[in-house]
Formats: sequence, structure tokens, C-alpha cells
Amino acid sequence: MVRTTPPRPLDITALFPELREHSTTATRLHPRPGAPTVTDSSVGGPLLWPADEVWPVCDDAGAHEPWGLTTLAALHRRREILATAEAREPLPGGDFLTVEERAELDAADALDLDDLIEDPIPLVPVAQLYRRDIPDYAGPDGTDLLQVLWCPVDHSDRHYSPRVFLYWRDSSAVGPLLEAPPEPPVISDMYLPVPCVVHPEQVREYQYSDLFPDDLRERLDEWDDGQGDSRPHYQSDLSLAPGWKVGGYANWSLTDPYPMDCAGCGTTMTLILTVDSGDWNGMHCSWRPSEENPTASPDIVGVQIGRGYSLYAFRCPESFDHPPATAVQ
Repeated sequence: MVRTTPPRPLDITALFPELREHSTTATRLHPRPGAPTVTDSSVGGPLLWPADEVWPVCDDAGAHEPWGLTTLAALHRRREILATAEAREPLPGGDFLTVEERAELDAADALDLDDLIEDPIPLVPVAQLYRRDIPDYAGPDGTDLLQVLWCPVDHSDRHYSPRVFLYWRDSSAVGPLLEAPPEPPVISDMYLPVPCVVHPEQVREYQYSDLFPDDLRERLDEWDDGQGDSRPHYQSDLSLAPGWKVGGYANWSLTDPYPMDCAGCGTTMTLILTVDSGDWNGMHCSWRPSEENPTASPDIVGVQIGRGYSLYAFRCPESFDHPPATAVQ
């Protein structure tokens, strides 16, 4: 099923025509649980990875933080238990879990895994994006595939979020495939995406307001402050789409904007991917796809960034070989 963003409640450029100069497109991915293959664009799905290329690991043990640690097996079992509980009739007494289920989850929570973050940790697939599917795909000439992986534990030098790695490929040049990537012995319970198919949709976005020239920002703020609670607001309804997306702009509402400059050359970096804790939320209900049940949960991918934040991954426009950078907002 396609996913369609409802029309914006009003055309903000009719009120502020100069906003057209501060706009760009983004591709909302709308990930939904499924069974993607290596030939599909996906979130959390299998990667088209060459058999003769070593699977990458994160050896930055000094930055690994022991928060929310679990194992792949334990996390898969937790999700299975919770899905079973949500699907059945309420238990006698109104309990959500059986005694046995609660005991199993408590035992998993008691695992002592801190020592495992001292070793190199195999990366986890986050997204695989084919140029043919993603209008806002941006990669080196001769490539048609972007693969995003991350180290699935918190990094103290990454705002206590995963460390992100980007790989671009020519899919037609990939020969025999790696059949079974190595699994990390330990992960954070927030950083394993549920395998999802994607439903790409291109939308138009407008820059975060604090980055506008002073005159435009002040006039927009004055207009926004005059809106009642039931009226659309620039930040929540008219400018930046929530959810997983490629391209577009970052929302800097947590810390206010700060420079995202390439560590290799100092160039201002470009947003390439947004990993979100939900496809929409209470402040962004106007962005909930038209096809979605109004009672559906926006927590679809099983990824949680901080307290429901977003992770923004940036690339250097001067060289795709320069390392990416991330921000949490």
C-alpha cells in the first residue's frame, strides 16, 4: 500500500513567498514491517553485500557506553513476547504479561553484558536505498545503491547515539553475496530496526526557522505566535516532515542550530538521512499518512533515539570518501 502525506493545512509560501528560496525536497520512506530482500530498498533489511568484502565492525571501544544492553536473541524474544501479549485478549486480573513471560523478560534484563562492549562490534544494517526508488538519492557517479549501517550501542562522542557508516555501490557490479553477516554479541535494545519495506514519497520542506535571515525569521515568528492552538504552525505542520527520510532539512529544536562541518575538510555538510523514533507523533499528526488508521502507533521500526528524538546523518558535499557526521535532535 502506498503512503501519502496529507496536503499541508495551508500554503505557507502564499503568505511568505521568499520561503521558496529556503526550500528543498525530501523523500519520506514510510517504513512498514515486511520481508524485504537484498534487491529491495528497505529499513533494517538484508544488504546486497559482496562475499569477498569483509563485514565492517566498530572498534571504537573507548566510546562504547553500556546503556540498555541486550543480545539479538533476547531482543527478538522480547519483541515476540510483546507482540503475542498485544494480540491476545486481556488476561484475568488485567495483567498484560503472564508470570512466565514476565520472568523471562526479567531474566534477560539481568544479563551482565558490559564487558562485551570492549571488543569490536559488527555493524547492524539500518537502511538500503536504491537510486531507482529514492527521488532524493545522492551518491557518487556510477553508484545506484546506498547502504547505511551503524554500531548498535551508544557512543559517548556521538551524543550518546549509534555511530553511522555509509557505503555506496554499483549494484550491477556486486557478484556473489555474503550469506550470513556476523552478528554483534551485544546491542542496545533501541538500535535494532525491524525489517521493513519502504514506501518512498517525495515532499517539499522549508528550512528550520532559526536559520532564516533575521527579517524573515522575525515576521514568521510573529505570524506563528499569533496562531491559536487549533491553527497550523510553521514548525509542526508546515515546514519539516517527521519520520525516516532521505534529504530535506534537520529540525534543530532540541539544541538550536550548530555547525555541521566536515572533519576532513571543514565544508558545511548536507543532510543525507533522518532516522526517527516514529513516522509521526503527537505534535505532527498532520503528517500522518492518509492511508494510516488514526489509532495506529507511529512507533513502527522499533528504533528509539534518546527520548523520542531523531538522528540526522550528514555527508560532505566535497567528497563521498569523507566520514559522515551525526546530530541528535
